[in-house]
Formats: sequence, structure tokens, C-alpha cells
Amino acid sequence: MLERLLYRSQATHKLGSLHLFTLLARARERNLRLGITGHLLYLDERFVQCIEGPPSSIETLWQRLQVDDRHFNLELLARGPLEARRFPDWTMAFSSYASFRRFSLPGFFPIDEQGMNEFTERCVRT
Repeated sequence: MLERLLYRSQATHKLGSLHLFTLLARARERNLRLGITGHLLYLDERFVQCIEGPPSSIETLWQRLQVDDRHFNLELLARGPLEARRFPDWTMAFSSYASFRRFSLPGFFPIDEQGMNEFTERCVRT
């Protein structure tokens, strides 16, 4: 059984590339241990994250996210059962400004002018 959780939040402060890459590396390590896959969007000091995995792992991560001081105004957008993973190849795909492309970061997918790409659309699709 799989569950999907989608939320958005406001970053406590603007994150530079080093902070974002550190956050991403730690999320990927944790998600691998928990059997979670997903996608993180960072745009205009806001996060939108879609995570998927076993319900117990999703609940564990959700509890951590609610007390994480790197963000506030955490808003649950969707949560429920999932037939199949939308991000089976990524413990955490990442999307943000196209300027991050210069870092050749694995799992990075730049957004377009509207803040969208194939991965962000997978997140919001019901």
C-alpha cells in the first residue's frame, strides 16, 4: 500500500544553493531509508513537496515536517492512497530556477516561466 502527501510552506529565510543542496542531500538519504520517493519545488522562498511511500513512513515524515524550523505556514494540500508511484526513480527530484542547471545536480529539473515542468505537474495532478 502506498500513500501520497502534498504540502506547501514558506521558507523561514531565503536559501542559497549550498543550503538547498544540503537539504536535498539529507532528504534523499532519509527518504531512501524510509522507502519514500517524491519531488521538491523551491520557488520564491516557498516549498511545494510531493512525497509518496508506505503510510507509516509518510506519517513519520509528516510529523517531522510540522516541527521543522526551516519553514512555516505549512499547509497540507492533499493526502491519500496512491495506486502507483509518480516518482519511482527519485528519492527526491528537485525543481527550481533554471540558473541551478549550471551545478549539474542529479535529479534537477528546471521550471518554466510559470513555475511548472513535467515533475511539478505530476505533483499537482489528482
